[in-house]
Amino acid sequence: MRLRSTWWYKTYDHLCYDLPNFFKNVWRFRKALTHHRWWDYRGTLLFMETSLSHIADGLKTKGTEVEISRLKKVQKIHRAVEIIRNIQEGDYIDRAEAELGPLPETTTMSDLLTVLQREDTLEEKTHRSRVYNRADELEEKEWLELWSILRGQNHTAYMMLTDRLTQEEREQKDHWNEWYDGSGLRGWWD
Repeated sequence: MRLRSTWWYKTYDHLCYDLPNFFKNVWRFRKALTHHRWWDYRGTLLFMETSLSHIADGLKTKGTEVEISRLKKVQKIHRAVEIIRNIQEGDYIDRAEAELGPLPETTTMSDLLTVLQREDTLEEKTHRSRVYNRADELEEKEWLELWSILRGQNHTAYMMLTDRLTQEEREQKDHWNEWYDGSGLRGWWD
C-alpha cells in the first residue's frame, strides 16, 4: 500500500495543508464572499479580481518561469484586473464626458423641479446621446478585451507561423516569445 493512500496520511495532509489553505482563502476572498449574491455578477467579478491579483503577485514574486513570458502574463493579468475594476466602478459616462465634454446640467434634488420643467435643446439631446453611446462603446470594448485576455491566443496561428519558416529562420529568432502576448487563463500557472 502506498503511503499517500493511507487514511492517516490523508488526514494528516488535510489537517496540515488543506484546512489552513481553506482559512487563508476565506480571509483572502472575504470581500467577495460578503458581496456575492445569486442575482448580481459583481460578486463574481470580485472573486475574479482577487484571484487574478493573487496569481499575478505569485507569478511576479515567486514564479520560476522564464522572465520574458512570465512578465507578459503578469502584465495581461494586471490589465484584466484593471478592466474588472473599471466595470465595478462603472465610470464609463465620466470617461465619455472627459472625452466629449460634460453632459448639460447635472441635477441635484433641489433643482429637480426646474429641470423637469425644462426641455433639452436639440444640440443638448444630440450631445447627451453621443456621450451615452460612447460610454456604451467603452464598456463593450473593455468587456470584449477582458474575455479576449482570458481566452488567450489561438495556438494554431503560431503553428501555422512556424510551419512557414525554414529551419534556419526557426533557429535565428525566438518566435514563441515574439508571438506570445501573455494572455490565456489556462496558461497562468507556474
